[in-house]
Amino acid sequence: MTDPKIETTPTTKTSIGLKGIARLSEFEFKDKNVFVRVDFNVPLSHEVVGNKTITKITNDKRIRAALPTIQYILEKGGRIVLASHLGRPEKAEERHLYKMEPVAAHVGELLGVEVILIEDPASDAPKALLKTLRPKQILMLENVRYDEGEVANSTELAMHWSSYTDIYINDAFGACHRAHSSIEALPKLVAKKGIGFLIEKEISNLDAVIFHPAHPYVAILGGAKVSDKIPVIEKLMDLVDTFIVGGAMAYTFLAAKGVNVGKSRVEKDKVAFTREMLARLEARNKKILLPIDHLVVSELAAKTASVSAYEAIAGDMLGVDIGPKSIDLFSAELKKAKCVFWNGPMGIFERSEFSKGTFAIAKTLASLTDAQTIVGGGDSASAAEASGFAEQMTHISTGGGASLEYLQGEKLPGLEILRARRY
Repeated sequence: MTDPKIETTPTTKTSIGLKGIARLSEFEFKDKNVFVRVDFNVPLSHEVVGNKTITKITNDKRIRAALPTIQYILEKGGRIVLASHLGRPEKAEERHLYKMEPVAAHVGELLGVEVILIEDPASDAPKALLKTLRPKQILMLENVRYDEGEVANSTELAMHWSSYTDIYINDAFGACHRAHSSIEALPKLVAKKGIGFLIEKEISNLDAVIFHPAHPYVAILGGAKVSDKIPVIEKLMDLVDTFIVGGAMAYTFLAAKGVNVGKSRVEKDKVAFTREMLARLEARNKKILLPIDHLVVSELAAKTASVSAYEAIAGDMLGVDIGPKSIDLFSAELKKAKCVFWNGPMGIFERSEFSKGTFAIAKTLASLTDAQTIVGGGDSASAAEASGFAEQMTHISTGGGASLEYLQGEKLPGLEILRARRY
């Protein structure tokens, strides 16, 4: 979807998002060793065949999102070392499940190049190999979390990487909120550093919903916990015209209104705060839409569900998705919107029988051809992909945690370390 031409509300707020950070076009890459931090933390499936485990990538969106940066550097004559984490290989016996081998093979196929995998991320091998690297060859380090220094933000590990790095490029938006060695310690040691196309795109789209959103502006919030979304609600409270709340967090909102939600998940320690938040939204003349019916089950293991026709849920039942009246209510409001930010599913969308509400929201967003539709990564991105409507959204973030922290006004270590000066 192309960015729509829509009128925005003037604001005195400005973003410092990319100020003082160099873009790809500012570098001379020819014959330079370029360390590119990417986010190839992709979902995997594992199948045991005989005595061998076959690992497959189940969604390559994050890989494809980084390809334009890699291609650009290659075309400009740079010698690339790719680095990424993959999962959380904390136990030695589980490391084989998080090897970069299938990722390296897939990158090679997509780019039509040979990807040479360096089995130890702290190895000296890149120093020698970079000297003889041919135009259609790139290096990829094994999972950087195989080295404990990565998560510890080790200067020693970073110094090793910097010994063969002329230019550092970060294009791993999904890891920018982590102060890890390949994200923060390394660029501290490299004079020439900047961002790739993916991060530039991410920040541009997130800034659009913070600093110059079009109106009506609707925020859809879902997922499990109110506590996870409190900072986002606080940040958006004066910007958004309508909040739509679904998912398990909606039951805490309903409980705050005195509605019986049966056995549904409620954050009891957040009920009073949520009641106060509802009052603050009302005082600002903000509209908040909560589910008016639900898909309910007697237990999560149930294979079938029934519809609770009202906002209240019977004492022996629990909600797993929004109901058909809620879908109609939410969709009607969304069709008026010129800007939408979505973070969090409406129910347990991973199970097909409980996915109707989430997928209906995705379908409605896909129909908004004159609106800017931003999906905030994480489960929301997964839901958009699973719905089949992802390509019709304006932007789907590759970083769930990073996008939320950025929206909340937090400074991301992976960006701050790249600035020529502090803002």
